[in-house]
Parts: sequence; structure tokens; C-alpha cells
Amino acid sequence: MSDENPFRAFVENLNIPSFNDVNLKESARRVRQSLHQATRAIEKDAPQMAARTYYTLPGPGGPIQARMYTPLGAGIGPAPGILYFHGGGFVLGDLDAFDMVCMRLADGARCRVISFEYRLAPEHTFPAAHDDAMACWLWALENAADLGLDPKRLAIAGDSAGGNLSAFIAQTTNIRKIPAPAFQLLLYPLVQFADIRTKKMPFQESGGFFSANVFDYFRDTYIANDSDRMDPRVSPLFASSDAFKGLPPAHIVLCGWDPLKDEGRAYADKMMSFGVRVSIREHTDMAHGFMNFTALSDKAKDAIHDAGHVVGKALGAL
Repeated sequence: MSDENPFRAFVENLNIPSFNDVNLKESARRVRQSLHQATRAIEKDAPQMAARTYYTLPGPGGPIQARMYTPLGAGIGPAPGILYFHGGGFVLGDLDAFDMVCMRLADGARCRVISFEYRLAPEHTFPAAHDDAMACWLWALENAADLGLDPKRLAIAGDSAGGNLSAFIAQTTNIRKIPAPAFQLLLYPLVQFADIRTKKMPFQESGGFFSANVFDYFRDTYIANDSDRMDPRVSPLFASSDAFKGLPPAHIVLCGWDPLKDEGRAYADKMMSFGVRVSIREHTDMAHGFMNFTALSDKAKDAIHDAGHVVGKALGAL
């Protein structure tokens, strides 16, 4: 099994269009199809789950689908859990595309993981995904007993755009003084949606999954008004100090070949400057989105398990 640039074929096949004169719904359909095909590989070493449970919860724009993964050894509730929000630039992703990530995360943490299928652009623009994410958090709190979860030991987690939603939930609950997550797991998170074109990026970054063109496409598809790019909900890096004071501990996973790496580290530094306990794990030879390619990369499998282990220890599951 090779770890040498496992993302190249997928990135080339995505063929992200230019934002100038493009049919957004058709381009989104095509890119979603590419992601679906790339994540359908059968993995013989997939961890066994004790249960997979499906839920439909009410959302601000209609029903939201959710899937809970209960790993072997998770025990009887109330137990710690992880709420997971998938990545995909607010345009891509669903429960199936991130099925393997959630299974491996649950196995590594030895606690339940609930994955949510929030609304996507271009059909639903900002703040649809963020409104759905907050609805998911409140639903989990209100139904913790029925879900077998301890509401005081719930972590939020997500990759890329899902990391953005996780940071948003942590900041929003902090500001509103409502029950907050016990821990944050931010996997190569998108923490600002203003611009990356002004950065000087080496070839490995600019040619990766999250290039400047991809960034612009996702941003302009989800955010209809340019003035919203700096909104702290979608750019939590620029939130006020009140949003950072008192945030729960966090573990941030970064990639060496990722144009979002510097922003992720800046977000970690900003949290630490307000006294938040933060740990960082950088995979120097990995590209943005690498955890979706466990069928091609043993390093991706190990990275998910390692991240899960950090959360499981923080929540007392390990």
C-alpha cells in the first residue's frame, strides 16, 4: 500500500471549474460525484462497530440526517461522545463519504461518534450550514439520555469546513453561556474564508486538494455576499476576544502540504493566548483532506486513530 501522493488522481479528476460563468448546481453535482466515487473503496481492515444507529432530527431548514457509530468497548451510557461535522467546503460531503473517517475515529477514541448531514451550497448558502450545526448540537444536548451520551462529556470535531463548524459551535456556546463542548478536535480546519491568494504557497500546497482556485470556488458558492466573508461565524479566526476566553481544550491536526496550515496554527496560537489548552499534531508530508484516503494511505489510518485517541483520553473514554 503506497503513501506516495495518494491524492493526485482524485484532485486531477475533480476538475474544479473557474468561478467565472459556471453553472453552480451542475458543477457541484459533478464534484460531489467525484468525491463519492473516491470514497467508495472497500477496506478489509475497517474497525468493527458494535452498532450503527440512524436518526432524523429537526433542523431550521428541514430534517437533518445523522448516523451514530458505537465502537466495541464503548460501554453502556451515559458515556462520552463526539459530534462530527464533515468537510467539503460547504459544497461537498455526506454521511457515506465520511463513513470510514467516523468509524476509525470512534475506534480510536473508544466512544460514540455522531455524524451529521447539514445543508450544502449552492442550494443553501450561508448561514445554512452553521444554523444546522447549532441545531445538531442543541439536539444532542436535549436527547443525550436517549442517545446514551453524557452531555458534560461531548466533544465536537470536524475536518476542513467541518472544523469551521466545530469552532463556530465552541465560540457561540461560549459567548451565549449555554452548555458548551468539553473538547474540540479540529482537523486541518478552515478558520477564515476571506482570502488565501495573497499567500506565497509552495508547489505542494498550491497543487493540493485545497488550492486557491478550490478555495475561491467553495467560498463564493457558499457565501453569497462578499461582506459576509469576515463574519466570525464563517471566519472564527477573526472573532472577538469574548469568543476565545473560556473556550474548551482543543487538539488541532495540521498538514504540511496545505494552504490552510498557517491559519490553523494562528488559530491555535490565538486560543493559547487566551489561556486555552491546545495541542497540535502536524503531518508534514500530508495534504489537505488526506484522512478521506485511508484506502490508499496507512498514514491516514494512523492519523485518524491518533486523533481519536487524544479525544478519548480527554473525555475519559480511555
